[in-house]
Amino acid sequence: MKKFLALLTLSVALVAAAPAQQDPKAGKILDQMSAKYQAMKAFKATFTQTLENDAAKVKENMTGDITVSGQKFRLKVSGQEIINNGQTMWTYMKDENEVNISDYEPEEGEISPAQIYTLYKKGYKYSYVQEAKEAGEAVDIIELAPEDRNNPVFKVRLSVSKADKSLKSWKMFKKNGSRTTITIRKFQPNPPVDATTFNFDKAKYKGVKVIDLR
Repeated sequence: MKKFLALLTLSVALVAAAPAQQDPKAGKILDQMSAKYQAMKAFKATFTQTLENDAAKVKENMTGDITVSGQKFRLKVSGQEIINNGQTMWTYMKDENEVNISDYEPEEGEISPAQIYTLYKKGYKYSYVQEAKEAGEAVDIIELAPEDRNNPVFKVRLSVSKADKSLKSWKMFKKNGSRTTITIRKFQPNPPVDATTFNFDKAKYKGVKVIDLR
């Protein structure tokens, strides 16, 4: 599960960009997209993640949903639930009815889903590619390239709605031949959230085994 979270958070983190030699058209679109999400107190998204690697004959799909408010998030995917209040992280595994508690300490290079739309100002160069259609909707395609040549990712392709500047999908290309696509299926701005949304309530999980790793 930690590997999946790292993959997801790395994927969403790739909305990053470097300050120099940037494409102004792409930069304007990214600024508009970022402003849209930063204006929200919270949001909830249902997504599909597709992992492909032709050489390894791999194509895997999974779906999930995530609720984000500030630096806090609640992620549900593949029978597991990750709750993060910015300091403590709970990882609940439904099949085992077990929850692991740990201090939230992002690994180097790992970015929280809470930062998904605010990280395009450092680490990547961006360029405008073209206008296209995605699920019948007009989108602007923007590509990001890492400044660090040691980065295992060599390209990220973003699809931003021309109509409302929402991020429709992003595709991460890695040097090992794998491609990961995150597609937003449903989006809800400003869902109702409170302190309980981003904390694990043991009373709601009857008989849960608690493993405190702090």
